[in-house]
Amino acid sequence: MLGAVWLTCLFPLPIIPPHIASVSIFARNGRYLAVMVRSRIIGTGSYLPSRIVSNEEIAPTLGVSPARIYRLTGIQTRHWAGDHEASSDMAVEAGRRALDAADCAPSSIDAIILSTTSPDMAFPSTACLVQRGLGCRQVGAFDVSASCSGFLYGLSMAQAMIQSGQAKTCLVVASEVKSRSLDHQDDATALLFGDGAGAVILRGEEDGTPEWRGILGIRLYADGAHHGLIRLPGGGSRMPVSSDTLRKREHSLRMQGASLFRIAIRRIEQAVQEILKEFGVGPGDLTQIVLHQANGRILSQVAERLGIDQSRLVSVIKRYGNTSSASLPIALDDAVRGGNISPNDLVLLGSFGGGLTWATGLLRW
Repeated sequence: MLGAVWLTCLFPLPIIPPHIASVSIFARNGRYLAVMVRSRIIGTGSYLPSRIVSNEEIAPTLGVSPARIYRLTGIQTRHWAGDHEASSDMAVEAGRRALDAADCAPSSIDAIILSTTSPDMAFPSTACLVQRGLGCRQVGAFDVSASCSGFLYGLSMAQAMIQSGQAKTCLVVASEVKSRSLDHQDDATALLFGDGAGAVILRGEEDGTPEWRGILGIRLYADGAHHGLIRLPGGGSRMPVSSDTLRKREHSLRMQGASLFRIAIRRIEQAVQEILKEFGVGPGDLTQIVLHQANGRILSQVAERLGIDQSRLVSVIKRYGNTSSASLPIALDDAVRGGNISPNDLVLLGSFGGGLTWATGLLRW
C-alpha cells in the first residue's frame, strides 16, 4: 500500500474534498482507510521516423501548391515510417526514452497500455510486442482504440489501475503509422497525417507536499452518432478484405474534415471549460495547454475561443503533422524537453478524434 490515513467519523463514508482526485476508501474493523495516491508523470519520451516528408513532395499528387497546404493545415513537414517500421517498433523507442527520462528500469513497469488505431496486426495486441521489445516483466499489456483521444483514454486507465492498487508504475504509450492507410490522392487526409509515437511513465506516489502534484482529473467522452465523420471502413468483421473492398479503396482513411472540425472545436471547448470549472481554475491559471495536434487552424481557434494566449499553447504541428493519438504525448514530450513545463506548472491536456471521442486532463506537473 502506497500510503494511508485513518479516518474516524460519524458519517457512512468519510468526506473527501472534491479536488482530491486519487482517493480509495477501504473499510476495516468498523473504520475507514483513505488511501491518498497521486498519479504523477515522471518521464516522457517520443520517437519520429527518420523519413521527413515535405509539402513539396506530396503537393503534385494532390494538385495543390505547398504554400496552400501550409495555409490550410499549418503543416510544413511530417514523418513517415520506413518500410520495416511498425507501430510496435516506434512504441518501443518512445517507451525506452520515457524510461530513461524517468530513470526507471523496464522491470519496474507494472502495466503497459498502448493506444493505436494502426496496430501491427489484428492480434495479438501491439502492447504485448512492446512488452517483449522493452524486456518488461510478464505484466498486463493491452491496446486501446479510441482514435486521436486514445492517449488520454489510456492515461485514465493507468490512473485507475494505480488508484485501485493493481499497479504502481505504468507505461502509457501511443503509436501510429497512418501513412500506410492514406489514399495519396485524397486531399482531405493525405496532407495531414504523419507517423510517430509518444510515451509517459505514470507512477503512484505519496504526496507529502502541501501542493498536490500529479493528475488532478481526466474526463472522457464519446458520441457514436457521429462515427462516420472519420473512419477506415474496410478490414473489419463488417467489411472483410475482398477484391471489391480493395478496388473501392475501402482500406484507406476517410474523413469529412469540415464537419468533423466544427464539431470537434465545440466539444473540446466545452469539455475544457467544464474541467476548469470543476477544479476551480481559469484559463489564466494554466501554464501550458497541450492539445491533440489535428490542424494548425483548429489549435488557433480553440485557443482563441478559450481566451488563451498562443504562447501557452504547445504546437508541433508544423514539423510533425497530425500523428493521431500519438500527437498529444509527442507534443508533451517536446514541451518538457524544451523546458516549457516545470515543476508545479498547471497543465491542461485535450484531445478529440474518431468515434467521436474527446477527452480532457488537468495536472500539476
